Amino acid sequence: MTAEIAIRLRRAEFNCAIAAADIAVISAILSPDAIMITGTDSAVIAGRKAQLAAWKREFSATPRLIYTRTTDVITASAVEPVAMEHGHWQGLAYGQAVPVASGTYAAKWREKDGNWLLVAEIFVTLG
Repeated sequence: MTAEIAIRLRRAEFNCAIAAADIAVISAILSPDAIMITGTDSAVIAGRKAQLAAWKREFSATPRLIYTRTTDVITASAVEPVAMEHGHWQGLAYGQAVPVASGTYAAKWREKDGNWLLVAEIFVTLG
């Protein structure tokens, strides 16, 4: 399986886990030292534990937002087991059709022991 296909599958898993509020699946996709920079306030959430805590808070919020990341391009390195993903995202309030927020993102992935793990994500809120 190519890096691109594997990462697209992992992204689909992550999106499903967000929709299902499945912390275990999210944990399995995040690298232990994963970093996320949020889209609106540029908060830095460093480490898997901190991200899981943030997701737990997000899953209990009212209204609950369902975030979907859609991959546009994946560029795999020819010399290291890493890849860069670029795409767009949106956050929908549960049961609604119009996004509350949306924008673009970039993500770095690393293959370790045959699994692609999310190392870093940066989001920009554009709408």
